[in-house]
Amino acid sequence: MSIGDTPENSPPEEKLPIAVLISGGGTTLKNLLSFHSRGELNVDFRLVVSSRAGAQGLAFANEAAIPKVVHRKRDFASAEEHSQAVFAAIREQGVELVVMGGYLEHLLIPDDFENRVVNIHPSLIPAFSGQGFYGLRVHQAAVDYGAKISGCTVHFVDNQYDHGLIIAQRSCEVLSSDSAEDLQKRVFELECQLLPEVVQAIACGRVKVAHRRVDYL
Repeated sequence: MSIGDTPENSPPEEKLPIAVLISGGGTTLKNLLSFHSRGELNVDFRLVVSSRAGAQGLAFANEAAIPKVVHRKRDFASAEEHSQAVFAAIREQGVELVVMGGYLEHLLIPDDFENRVVNIHPSLIPAFSGQGFYGLRVHQAAVDYGAKISGCTVHFVDNQYDHGLIIAQRSCEVLSSDSAEDLQKRVFELECQLLPEVVQAIACGRVKVAHRRVDYL
């Protein structure tokens, strides 16, 4: 099933099965779990996939009794084999949407998960995005460039860095006094709101894909 085929105004009892991919502290996973606990996220957490055995975010999976698996890319002979292992685990759990939550590996997306993997990037794509732009580097680049606005972007993931279809963006001002850390905090506040909102919209069938356009209702 593609995202665009999700029934509109899904009944509350129909929860979207999701997997969350993490690499570190799991702040995105924790945030999604908080929205879920308040009844603001109509999903079923089926799996957490980590690229690191020592990722602190795995503790949140344990606390929430979510099945978890660790697949380190360096343990596989090729990017294709790594992708096959990750998505085999995802399919086994009946997942329909994959959410990248601070996942730092470049993951190849198989055809059956086209427009079914979402990521949030801490800039207004296409600005300050692409290979090498992650974490504080993004915000430092925005400050150094003298950008007047920045923000975050939720997008579908394809096989190029930060290239997939844009679903939604939210912006904030870049102040002349901002350090990269200042801007990072301001953008992170936007991220914590926008990603759960988009995931909920997908769960309710309010995200439609047509060519390069995504309607986010």
